[in-house]
Amino acid sequence: MSSYERFAHVYDELQTDIPYNLYVDWVVQHAPSSQYPTLLDIGCGTGVLSLLFAQAGYNVSGIDLSEEMLSIAAERFAGAGYHAPLYCMSMDELDGFEALDVITITIDSLNYVVKDQAVYTTLERIHHALRDGGQLFFDVHSLFKMEVIFLDGPFTYDDGDISYIWHTEPADFEHSVTHQMTFYVRDAASGLYERFDEEHVQRTFSIEQYITWLRAIGFSDVEITADFTDEAPENESERIFIRAVK
Repeated sequence: MSSYERFAHVYDELQTDIPYNLYVDWVVQHAPSSQYPTLLDIGCGTGVLSLLFAQAGYNVSGIDLSEEMLSIAAERFAGAGYHAPLYCMSMDELDGFEALDVITITIDSLNYVVKDQAVYTTLERIHHALRDGGQLFFDVHSLFKMEVIFLDGPFTYDDGDISYIWHTEPADFEHSVTHQMTFYVRDAASGLYERFDEEHVQRTFSIEQYITWLRAIGFSDVEITADFTDEAPENESERIFIRAVK
């Protein structure tokens, strides 16, 4: 799992196409925030979505494996006049939370957990941390995206200040890829570009496997949709959305 060390400082500029508001709408639709429910944002990153949840009326806390990401998130919350407890923690080691109303793992964060048992343990620990009736919301890459779209690279990006070349190739696990990214970031003072490299591994599983795990752990009312719609996934859906109730 990547620590996002240098990546943390360019992450937000590369995520401008993420429809964060649709994630908030998805959660609010099923878990209204009128009574200020507790929400744990797993893989909260730099806190963009976490802050939107707080502004929507949730009592937010967050965990992430990257201290650099959490530092940016803390500054973001403070700058907006909010406070959210933030913890550096791996999601498969989730501990210290109980009776939560909502837990989210968004923007394919769960795909960074690549071992079967670690994914199961993550879902199991989430189940333990939720109250009865509490809800889990997460999204993952589809098999189609992992095995077709990601392998149709390389991908490039250049806005003058940040450039990258992004190569993908199959990784060691079934339904997994290695993202190899080379970044060039322009220094505002000198005008020179600094290079750094990142390597991330992601893995997904079939929808049936996620459902099997969730039901074995004790979740009910498992709902599956795709691509920010209320529709069921199709063969070429790219992002799978899963909601489950404890």
